[in-house]
Amino acid sequence: MTTDIEVKKSDRRIARLWDLFEPLDFPRFFDGLKSFDDRMRVEQEVVDDQLVIRAEIPGIDPDKDLEITVDDDMLKLHAERRKEETTKTDGGYRSEFHYGSFHRTLPLPRGCHAKDVQAKYRDGILEVKVPMPADKGPAEKVAISRS
Repeated sequence: MTTDIEVKKSDRRIARLWDLFEPLDFPRFFDGLKSFDDRMRVEQEVVDDQLVIRAEIPGIDPDKDLEITVDDDMLKLHAERRKEETTKTDGGYRSEFHYGSFHRTLPLPRGCHAKDVQAKYRDGILEVKVPMPADKGPAEKVAISRS
């Protein structure tokens, strides 16, 4: 036995309202956001009177895609990544590309100059060495006032 069900106009409105409460497609929702893996990871340590900074920047050409500057005792790293993958099969063609810009600004010891900074890039790791100042000077006490 078949029963015909009449759908009223008001029922369609309620159905559309329920569509608002459907769970989000999370992978698609976060497509536009930069993933954690796309950020420039950095580590710093002092070795033999030098500040050593290592930045993980795989997939770039350091001659074309990397810029390092020193300004106001700050080390500024800027990298551009361009990666394209193309796959051709009997059934079709697939092309995927990733473009990204990465920036990090890190504090340096006071009085650093770009001419003193050494940088090398190998196997996706940028290593920057900055000489530590020889004379830090004595610590200075700061006066505290009461209001």
